[in-house]
Amino acid sequence: MKIAVIGTGLIGSQVVQQLTAAGHDATGHSRSTGIDLRTGDGLDEALRGAEVVVDVANSPTFDEASLDFFRTTVPHLLAAAQAAGVRHIVTLSIVGVDQVPDLVYYRAKTLQEDLVEAGPIPYSIVRATQFMEFLVASLDWTTDGDVVRLPATPIQPISSAEVAAAVAEVAAGAPLRGTRNIGGPEVFPLDELGRITLEVTGDNRRVVTDETAGLFAAVKGDVLTAPEGAHLSTTHFRDWLRSR
Repeated sequence: MKIAVIGTGLIGSQVVQQLTAAGHDATGHSRSTGIDLRTGDGLDEALRGAEVVVDVANSPTFDEASLDFFRTTVPHLLAAAQAAGVRHIVTLSIVGVDQVPDLVYYRAKTLQEDLVEAGPIPYSIVRATQFMEFLVASLDWTTDGDVVRLPATPIQPISSAEVAAAVAEVAAGAPLRGTRNIGGPEVFPLDELGRITLEVTGDNRRVVTDETAGLFAAVKGDVLTAPEGAHLSTTHFRDWLRSR
């Protein structure tokens, strides 16, 4: 099966590897390979002959510009996919994304989902909980000296490798015409995840619980944890940290 993967970053590169290993003709496409999602340039060539498109491209910012990014890029991708005769589009999104209206980036991802669902191509949406890699990097966002400030938001971390595997599996199958939720095997308060990370990695910073700190301060309740019926992965956060 010929599959075009739009986005060649952390997830896209692994999706291409996994699809190729499974015997598919998978190719990654990004600005570096000559496509421009904002203008649509290069999409016709990138999608020529593709049966499936996997969209793991992301907005370069989390602010108001993310709304414009998806409002512009998704119609370009859908139009090119329709012209190429693509039979299935797979979009990566976030568990609970439509439950956090105070986060503009989550509103942008919800817009992306809505545009895909209303589009002309049979679709599948894979919603994942927070990537382990993202959570580790996010500690630096709220660090002041030797203190990391984090809220106690419930988080269910999943490795990027397992996200990529789930996306690849969906891409190789029939369109869901709906959403598949995936998540990690454990739920932690974010501040506890921070303490675990610092302990395992030998980092001398300390975590202070602050419900106003960082991106996840806008999240209410446990909406970012996998809902009932979600597909749960097997990699535990501590094991993943120790393996890095």
